[in-house]
Amino acid sequence: MLDQAFDPASADSLGETLACLVVQGGLIVEERYAAEVTAQTPLISWSVGKSITQAAVGILVADGLLDPTMPVDAPEWQSAGDPRQAITMNDLLEMRSGLQFVEDYVDDKESDCLEMLFGSGTHDVAGYAASRPLEHSVGSVFNYSSGTTNIIARHVAHVLGAGADPAERRRVMLEFLQERLFGPLGMSTAEPRFDAAGTFIGSSYLFASAQDFARFGLLYLRDGVWGSQRILPEGWVNAARTAVSVDPDDGWLYGQHWWVRRGSATNSRGTGPGEIFWANGYEKQIVMCIPNSDTVLVRLGKTTADQRDSFESYWDQVIAACTD
Repeated sequence: MLDQAFDPASADSLGETLACLVVQGGLIVEERYAAEVTAQTPLISWSVGKSITQAAVGILVADGLLDPTMPVDAPEWQSAGDPRQAITMNDLLEMRSGLQFVEDYVDDKESDCLEMLFGSGTHDVAGYAASRPLEHSVGSVFNYSSGTTNIIARHVAHVLGAGADPAERRRVMLEFLQERLFGPLGMSTAEPRFDAAGTFIGSSYLFASAQDFARFGLLYLRDGVWGSQRILPEGWVNAARTAVSVDPDDGWLYGQHWWVRRGSATNSRGTGPGEIFWANGYEKQIVMCIPNSDTVLVRLGKTTADQRDSFESYWDQVIAACTD
């Protein structure tokens, strides 16, 4: 099944797949790479980084340093009576902050995401996002936003005690990620990228090998436990994979910085954790957890918007093959 993704005859419909692997029972059972890629080649996460940022928050919650139900102390929201002061970490994780932000990067809309990553916001991605006004009341409306994740990433560094100095902020965050997440999981190729303000660009920029992304997926498949060590607090993975919103653009379900689906019905709603949950990035970067078959799927590559429907039909076949 994975061979089809690397078949030149499928490139027009599926795009370019750089790496793909299947983990079942904690072991790699299938693994394929493009000619220029090896098992150690770091590849871009795009929005898979959002789910990694959610893990960073979970570690702080486990340490008792962060209460996700409490308001986030953003410097842009300090004026008396600023309604943005009500935004909590849970609001941010659920993409329900109410902040105005246009994520679009393929249509003709004016994109805050592109402006943040490549335009005027590139030197301070969190500052750019946090400066946006409220468009909806806090907690009321789902709006998928890369800016939201970067506000979270900056707040993580703040909770860790990092000051305003960019070099210090970068050092503190990098040491935290390496010592508390990447190191314990053996993610030796993981390389987070930072902006000029020292903020981890958690929305988009973490490079790692397919095997290391699979390790991250396996952590979530194992409910936040790695070997005998609990990395994430009890209930953190369940919160991530419990749908609280429906994306109005495509009907996908969203939990806390993870996408959710229920069995074979991609858009069906229900209560409790989803049967399948995954980290999803631009151009179809995928780290997918399927608890019922003890499976992690990883796909890294470049699939365009007009190839999306064909790719998703193919990916449904991959899922079915892993769950039969």
